[in-house]
Amino acid sequence: MSADTTELLNQAARRRTFAVISHPDAGKSTLTEALLLHAHVLNEAGATHGKAGRKATVSDWMEMEKDRGISISSSAIQFTHDGLVFNVVDTPGHADFSEDTYRVLTAVDSVIMLLDAAKGMEPQTMKLFGVCKQRGIPIITVINKWDRPGHDALALLDEVQERTGMRPTPLTWPVGISGDFHGVLDIRSGEYVQYTRTPGGSTLAIEKRMTPQQAEAAMGETWTTAVEEAELLTLDGYEHDLEDYLAQRSTVVLFAAAVLNFGIGQLLDVLSELAPPPHARPDADGAPRPLEAPFSAQVFKVQAGMDRNHRDRLAFARICSGIFHRGDVVTRAATGRQLATKYASGVFGRERETIEEAWPGDVIGLVNAGDVRAGDSLYLEEPVTFPEIPTFPPEHFRQASAMDPSKHKQFQRGIEQLDQEGVIQVLRSERRPSQMPILAAVGPMQFEVVSHRMEHEFHAPIRLEQLPLGLAMGIQKQDAPAVDAYPGAEAAERSDGTWLALFADSWQARWFGQRNPDVTLESLTHDHAGPAGT
Repeated sequence: MSADTTELLNQAARRRTFAVISHPDAGKSTLTEALLLHAHVLNEAGATHGKAGRKATVSDWMEMEKDRGISISSSAIQFTHDGLVFNVVDTPGHADFSEDTYRVLTAVDSVIMLLDAAKGMEPQTMKLFGVCKQRGIPIITVINKWDRPGHDALALLDEVQERTGMRPTPLTWPVGISGDFHGVLDIRSGEYVQYTRTPGGSTLAIEKRMTPQQAEAAMGETWTTAVEEAELLTLDGYEHDLEDYLAQRSTVVLFAAAVLNFGIGQLLDVLSELAPPPHARPDADGAPRPLEAPFSAQVFKVQAGMDRNHRDRLAFARICSGIFHRGDVVTRAATGRQLATKYASGVFGRERETIEEAWPGDVIGLVNAGDVRAGDSLYLEEPVTFPEIPTFPPEHFRQASAMDPSKHKQFQRGIEQLDQEGVIQVLRSERRPSQMPILAAVGPMQFEVVSHRMEHEFHAPIRLEQLPLGLAMGIQKQDAPAVDAYPGAEAAERSDGTWLALFADSWQARWFGQRNPDVTLESLTHDHAGPAGT
């Protein structure tokens, strides 16, 4: 093995690339900053008690995110801790932006799943669990907000097991009920980790470790109860097994209060110890691409407007193999075109700095990377195409037009940019003028993002007219006239070349199919996005 290969494998082994995912308002961005605080990357976290006094977190940079106190766009952050390199991707939790979250899950090796102690397994949480299991991504479950009243700890574990089929294996156990959080039992060492909050909860919480004897003297029956519950779990087989965790037969469980920075140090330790490093990723044919193969990467997100001083685009790419050197001329697999990487950045929320090299598992930002789109494969020397990132089926449709016709060029440029980023799907219909495209979305909040960014970034305010449509199905181009001839239906071409039939609902689509048996309607699912596929 050459010295270069040895160095590459050593660097890859130091990486931990993971996402933080959950139902909305479970505390993802707050948890991300708490991790940065414990890794001594930040001196003070951005979250304070209550939304009214909430500062903007590092990973929430869009104005709408700051105003609403939610994440609506994924954000990548890299930091080092105890000799390891962590690449963490904070994701939007709102279901309207689930497509963005799904893209992120194609770029990580493990996830932290955050549960609200008072709400347990919510609908979006269940969907994300399903996606992770489908993609074979190991899950660390963090039961957050234990400082507030919530469900019983044992009941939460039962719910996780019943609804996911995964055995929850806690590595920490709360000492005290939810709403009365002073510390945890470290199940593996048997010690009591006592937390003391700092004013405002924005700086590192004070931790003190005690022996079981010291804990019993300090906490009395509360400690005894915690020990008995932990022993009961052990007797019932809820013990951590690394092989089961990596195979998703089990999920590691920790208890925390991210807003107070309680339990975050233990989470950082568990990530260091258990989260898998990068491994050979399968290409589109299922053949694994070795880490030591020449450079390859997959773009999972494109974002503009991050730097107010420059009107540029940043393509986020996960390195799958080889070493990246700034200045490399890489090939885009979809088109065969070459792409210069003179401007490549490491990203820290909104901030960025130029990087000279990066390794498997790292997330890099390619500045103004031509017409690169989410899902694109990039490579040097040895061609490779990674599995496509599917497009979600849209359920909401609006006709867009510029409020000021004199700003038509800004309007077209903005719509094209947001389409390339994947913020919205842009459809063209022969029934409508070219300057009035159909915008298709998974959820209605996407239209709010489009309107906000068109006005504030592209200075071209838009008018959105709701359309009586709610279902899109794939068709062949030659079948478009038959669709247009059917009352209430409409044919449209997506920017990737996929032709769609748009209907009000499934009943209308069924009636159309019965009257047009020669036309094949294809469902748009997460795994198949129509004849042209994305």
